[in-house]
Amino acid sequence: MKIRLIKSDKSLRKEDYILIKDFIKFLYKEIPLKNDIIICCLSERVPNMTTGNSIPSHNIINVLTKNRLNRDILKTIAHEWVHEYQINCLNREIGKQIGGRNEDEANAKSGSLVKKFEIQFPQKNKVLYE
Repeated sequence: MKIRLIKSDKSLRKEDYILIKDFIKFLYKEIPLKNDIIICCLSERVPNMTTGNSIPSHNIINVLTKNRLNRDILKTIAHEWVHEYQINCLNREIGKQIGGRNEDEANAKSGSLVKKFEIQFPQKNKVLYE
């Protein structure tokens, strides 16, 4: 599996970008996806997006990064990563946008993944809260 990270948000600092890359490696170890994936760091929202969205049919995750706390960015990436796993590995239907099995699971799992990352990599906590 190949992961491509696209940084279209020019405001991302080098240390933010490194943090995101490290978190993506962590995610892959925790919840391996079977398909290649593209993760786009955006400075503006795209249609049908709050702070993130996934397009499982194209294996794309979009995440809004501009003017957000790094910890929140990581949680969004994890949330959408879980959706990719649900659709492309577990073969689930997309489901409801509010509530429902997939959405509730993605919310809970993304929070626990970020906390686990914080515990495993305490040296990254300073940049997490920038």
